[in-house]
Amino acid sequence: MVSAPSPTHGAHSVTAAEQPPLPVKLVIAGGFGVGKTTTVGSISEIRPLTTEAAITEVAAGVDDLTHTPDKITTTVAMDFGCITLDPTLKLYLFGTPGQDRFGFMWDDVVEGALGALVIVDTRRLDDCYAAVDYFEHKRVPFAVAVNAFDGSVEHDLDEVRWALDIAEHVPLTVFDARRTGSVRDALLVVLDVALSRAESAATT
Repeated sequence: MVSAPSPTHGAHSVTAAEQPPLPVKLVIAGGFGVGKTTTVGSISEIRPLTTEAAITEVAAGVDDLTHTPDKITTTVAMDFGCITLDPTLKLYLFGTPGQDRFGFMWDDVVEGALGALVIVDTRRLDDCYAAVDYFEHKRVPFAVAVNAFDGSVEHDLDEVRWALDIAEHVPLTVFDARRTGSVRDALLVVLDVALSRAESAATT
């Protein structure tokens, strides 16, 4: 009879480095056409799951396409992607729909999120009020990122903070939704503010 190998000799032990990465849910939010789907797609290590629908003539009459004339689809439920930042941390990214008429879905999308990135288009700051107010009301840690369309922004960050009435403790940065490294840096800002909030809560 062949004896089984000794469990103590050459046995495979699971080390900390072999543990699966910690899953963290982050939300990508903002108004219509600010670059949420592009943001998720730029950094996701998997093919993003999107719920894009064609913009019909009726929808075009409701949604302001002035600054996005080439936009032919819109998110009607959510976008989803993920990125492993390092062996210990994996981000699951959920993009919200931007139109007010799909706002009823936000609670489901945001549930369980550690934090949020609110994307702003400085050409139409009015579209961003709702997202900022939502996360303030829900007390979800968030950062605001100005998407640099065509490599530039219409207003400087101090003007954006004043216009959106963003509290001083909320990080405000500029990023390019088309560039992986720029998106990663913006997400790291969200992680930093979320972890700071968690540490502060743990000490009180």
